[in-house]
Amino acid sequence: MPVHESNAHQPRVIVISGGTDGMGRALTLARAERGDRIIALGSNPAKGRNLETEADRIGAGDRVQFLRVDLSSVESTRRAIREIAARHQAIDALCLFANRQSPKHTMTGEGLERTFALYYLSRYLLSHELSPLLRRSTAPVIVNIAGVGITKGAIRWDDLQLERKYSMITAQLQAGRANDLLGVHYASQADNPVRYVLYHPGFTKSGDLRPLPVAARLFIRAAAKFAARPVEQSIAPLHGFIDNPPSAPLTAIDRDTSLPLTLKTLDPTDAERLAEATKTLLDTRLPKPTTE
Repeated sequence: MPVHESNAHQPRVIVISGGTDGMGRALTLARAERGDRIIALGSNPAKGRNLETEADRIGAGDRVQFLRVDLSSVESTRRAIREIAARHQAIDALCLFANRQSPKHTMTGEGLERTFALYYLSRYLLSHELSPLLRRSTAPVIVNIAGVGITKGAIRWDDLQLERKYSMITAQLQAGRANDLLGVHYASQADNPVRYVLYHPGFTKSGDLRPLPVAARLFIRAAAKFAARPVEQSIAPLHGFIDNPPSAPLTAIDRDTSLPLTLKTLDPTDAERLAEATKTLLDTRLPKPTTE
């Protein structure tokens, strides 16, 4: 795993999706306490207020901005991107945490399967459409917190919205593999100064379990007592990625282990195929507004 020297005396501007829960919330407060300015994206206003109250308590209230956004919506995500661009000239780091399990097949108002939209598509949009601001940083980095290193699951190329055969695990694994390929394609862009880190923190005591059935919640909580990593341990490597981004365009870390970029789940051909499919989906069904 890359070794990083602390560079915390230089304040960063950091966008954190899923910044009001679990690891995202912990990173928001930790970086704000170090002096960084944080834009925390989340959908729950009560959690946003709670985050800002806690930031005030630790003396970092003026450095945390909660931005309410439904990241399962392309329109809402793009609206948040425009708001960020209106307030900030540059971004130093983008950390992508937002995810939520959907036990049942649920379509958004835009006709997208919810897990695909939230866990993958929001990260695609934030990565690509915040790129102009990231490129203005002297050391820009994107950290995508997903499941790199896991080889289970696949992209359903002929059924990305999982309309024919859905399960919560299938949806989570497909979106996880899509995030692997997002990192590969993003890092392959020519003359791209933004470093991309795919990071799998492992099983962590983090996240909102309320969408899950009662039995699943009880099982996960019981397992977490014995096997889950503390949030602080899981987010610890992110400080190094933010303060001193890796020199390579793409880095893949599974907990404490650097992964070879030759993994079948990081195939450049598949990455290009998914990028084209995503672009086609957005261009044909959810085109970007022409007046921005």
